[in-house]
Amino acid sequence: MEAKLVAGNLDGPTDGRPQTDGLPLIVVVGPTAVGKSALALRLASSLGGEIVSADSRQIYRYMDIGTAKSTPQEQAQVRHHLIDVVDPDDEYTLAHFQADAYRAIDDVLARGRLPLLVGGTGLYVRAVVEGLRIPRVAPQPELRAELAERARREGPDSVHRELRALDPTAAERIDPRNVRRVIRALEVCYTAGVPISHLQTSNPPPYRTLIIGLTADRETLFRRIDVRVDEQLAAGLVEENRRLLAMGYGYDLPSMSGLGYRQIGMYLRGEVDLLRAVEILKFETHRFARQQFTWFRLDDPRIRWLESGPGAPERALALVREFVDKTAWKLTPCSRAG
Repeated sequence: MEAKLVAGNLDGPTDGRPQTDGLPLIVVVGPTAVGKSALALRLASSLGGEIVSADSRQIYRYMDIGTAKSTPQEQAQVRHHLIDVVDPDDEYTLAHFQADAYRAIDDVLARGRLPLLVGGTGLYVRAVVEGLRIPRVAPQPELRAELAERARREGPDSVHRELRALDPTAAERIDPRNVRRVIRALEVCYTAGVPISHLQTSNPPPYRTLIIGLTADRETLFRRIDVRVDEQLAAGLVEENRRLLAMGYGYDLPSMSGLGYRQIGMYLRGEVDLLRAVEILKFETHRFARQQFTWFRLDDPRIRWLESGPGAPERALALVREFVDKTAWKLTPCSRAG
């Protein structure tokens, strides 16, 4: 799919504003492997809800193990949205996600269900909750190729330094290792003539939003990450990578650059052995989890933080019930809606 964009034009939120003034939206955020999916599944099952994924990797078909998608059984128990949206070689922008998320949330509300926006992709969550006005700047293939070649030749820090000089705010938010996002920010700066951070203003949607954050101490979180990586390997992560390669999806694709794919790709290309690839995967996932707290800050007054553990679901249920009681919404607990 190819986005039809007009350089320099600002439209957003895209494809129609939500028409659900005052109706509730529950948001569940937190670092990877902390237990967001399990908590959301419990909330949705208990409160008659449906899950709208806010994960930039789970949008891709055929990439199930490495992206830690909910199992078919879990998706049968509670309806999920924005999973398996596009093929791994399709382009899917933040503007696409924002529009799709608003449509999904409004559809859930229109059917009398409770929407839960769930995920750890901070920019996706922010695009929906804050109603980011997303810069509608068309891709510039020649500029992208030039910047990508420089990043390859001189290292990712070279293009990140350039972004820091042009837009320190954006550079602070973007991991230097995320070359694709750094290049996009530079592309917007050069094409629109102003920093991308100046263009990303917001126009909040009319939902009444409760944000629940799930957290854990670093030792516990890293242990959970390591266990999940081991479980993914046992479930066939290497085989999933091989299958994707056989389907023609290479590691040059943005979809294949994520955790669980880039590292296993190093093993499949013979650059490292499997043990070392797994060590790198665990280390980089630890680093990613730390980075997520720059999006979901523990001192953010909008987020009701809960410690992950046995009591978290009951505390979250109480928070949601109290929140919804203040609206005209009627909770109708039931299983998956058709």
